[in-house]
Amino acid sequence: MSRSSFLFTSESVSEGHPDKVADRISDTVVDLFLARDPEARVACETLTTTNLVVLAGEIRGKGIWENGGWAPGIKDEIEAAVRAAVRDIGYEQDQFHWETFEFINRLHGQSVDIAVGVDAVGDKDEGAGDQGIMFGYASNETPELMPATLQYSHNILKKLAEVRHAGGTLLEPDAKSQVTIQYEDGKPVRATSIVLSTQHAKGRAADVAAFVRPLILEVLPDGFTDENTVWHINPTGIFEIGGPDGDCGLTGRKIIVDTYGGASPHGGGAFSGKDPTKVDRSAAYACRYLAKNVVAAGLADRCTIQISYAIGVAKPQSIHVDLHGTGTISESVLEEKILGLIGGATPRAIREHLGLNKPIYARSAAYGHFGRAPETDGGFSWERTDLVDQLKALA
Repeated sequence: MSRSSFLFTSESVSEGHPDKVADRISDTVVDLFLARDPEARVACETLTTTNLVVLAGEIRGKGIWENGGWAPGIKDEIEAAVRAAVRDIGYEQDQFHWETFEFINRLHGQSVDIAVGVDAVGDKDEGAGDQGIMFGYASNETPELMPATLQYSHNILKKLAEVRHAGGTLLEPDAKSQVTIQYEDGKPVRATSIVLSTQHAKGRAADVAAFVRPLILEVLPDGFTDENTVWHINPTGIFEIGGPDGDCGLTGRKIIVDTYGGASPHGGGAFSGKDPTKVDRSAAYACRYLAKNVVAAGLADRCTIQISYAIGVAKPQSIHVDLHGTGTISESVLEEKILGLIGGATPRAIREHLGLNKPIYARSAAYGHFGRAPETDGGFSWERTDLVDQLKALA
């Protein structure tokens, strides 16, 4: 039996967190390649540490990697794009500066064995880029149809980044937030604890708490904190050394931050650095899209959807829908009908339905891949709620 009264916690990390720097770089490479070839294949992993960025992984595409080697000029474009991404985040520190860090590119051509299994040939549809299980989730506890604990954690860090990018001199790029919420009758009612650790300018540790607390309150609902809310602002006292100089960063280490803050299962695969033929990314987006539309249609307060795939096989192996006892429609009906709304959820059908073969991914690397507003150029297309009428017709 599910509990209706409990505490739940989620965390988020800023764009300047070393793992998020790595995610941003990897997705910058994805965007660069998709802009050259919408059918490019990309699996780009990034490592960041003191004054060093390393790329590794497998690639393929027109004007990118052809006939066993790099196309003319593309390697220089990659490095320029990576440096521009780090500059945009805001790193100009002595031990990690966008202009001076050492850059090593070890990307190479994709395995022909993978290509044979995944590519569409003749009557064979494009297969999944790997086996795996993907989950999507939605909840009506916030306007974004996201878990409140994660949405508010993201919002705190986005607000701090907005202030920093506007020209503030106190805050530096690296930060982490954490929000604990008390739920009553399954609904979020108050924050019991707020934790924020943010990198700051040298010698300014004493100024941080008074500066950030009003900013945090701006992004929380009125009355969501009270005299009993516990605040921990930079609980270690000083946070001057941050980013890749303070901790090694790797692509794909913040998958719970990227998704639902622990409120939903996660299949294990990361998103960043992968082109949309990889179902770790595209099918997870499709699952969110479907779950969000179910909740937006009023068919449930909460919805979790799981889809599974086999490498090289187009058709999903299974679908599971869980409405957590809040549904007004049979879960078996959704399991039977919902994939048909997106062409059967084959990898190509997902990419075409959501328009994923575009350079739209670097923007998703921080503050969550979900709970964002769909954009006019196709960014965050999986956040659309254009299936609502079709889903209501199933009820």
